[in-house]
Amino acid sequence: MKKTLARVAVTLLVALAGCSHGASQSAASPSSAASGSHKTIGVSIQNREAQFYQDMESGMRSEGAKFGYSLIVVDAGRDNAKQQSQVEDFISKRVDAIVLTPYDSAAIGSAIAEANSAGIPVFTADIASTSTQGHVVAHVASDNVQGGFTAGTLMCAAIGGRGAVAILDEPEVTSVQDRVRGFKNAISQKCPGVTIVGDIDSGGTRDKASSDTGDIMQAHRDLKGIFGINDDSALGALAAVRAANMTGKIAIVGYDATPEARTAIGQGEMYGDAIQYPAKIGATTIDTIAAYFAGKKPPPVVKIGVGAFTKSSLGQATSSP
Repeated sequence: MKKTLARVAVTLLVALAGCSHGASQSAASPSSAASGSHKTIGVSIQNREAQFYQDMESGMRSEGAKFGYSLIVVDAGRDNAKQQSQVEDFISKRVDAIVLTPYDSAAIGSAIAEANSAGIPVFTADIASTSTQGHVVAHVASDNVQGGFTAGTLMCAAIGGRGAVAILDEPEVTSVQDRVRGFKNAISQKCPGVTIVGDIDSGGTRDKASSDTGDIMQAHRDLKGIFGINDDSALGALAAVRAANMTGKIAIVGYDATPEARTAIGQGEMYGDAIQYPAKIGATTIDTIAAYFAGKKPPPVVKIGVGAFTKSSLGQATSSP
């Protein structure tokens, strides 16, 4: 009887060992590893309240779910010190990758270098780092030079190729620098009869853009058009134009085609916008990270095309290029 019980016990132990070995193989199977179920990505967005970044985050989350990634998304609130602290927190959490939309492109380098020292790869989306510190694996963003060129082409059409125009700028932001360069290229190539009479730093904010537009209209009574480097700038300009009873007499071109801007375009108060595809930027950022995890070397810059949005675009699908 004792020998029989001993044989049963040995049989059970062998069976259990076999089951345990099988479970371990399953957990480490290639399909499980490929799903990225154990990857965590820290994302610091410079202004999570902006519709653009909400859409970009949505694209990241949807694409991240396909790979089984966990995303920790935080809002830097347009504060460089806060964003630096968020990177340090990601490092302490030992995330597998970090995505940044830098608030201050020049100052973010020290935080990127910290992540590099911790062995964490850093990617940027929408806004690039211009710092000499730190290494960014890849930058995913709209082709903002092309987008600015699109905005300039819209302006040429809006004012008939002649007249004075002004730019409401935000020159410390890399993506905006590209937009303005593209805009100026379009003006010089497509409508040399247009003169840029002002390039004002309005900070990308609606209130300052409105105040600056009032000043520009006072200084240039013959003003024909205004290019806002984002829709807050363009809508701030519109507020000043409305207050001066100049609606429809000064063409406004913006950038992003937010719902409020689309409404203004539909009502003829703005002429048009360059339109980005933030959800695609987000999804492509995750795809780029997945390729990196798979051992592939992504290109240093991944560009997403920019389209044009005018009154004729209303009712058309504009969610992707």
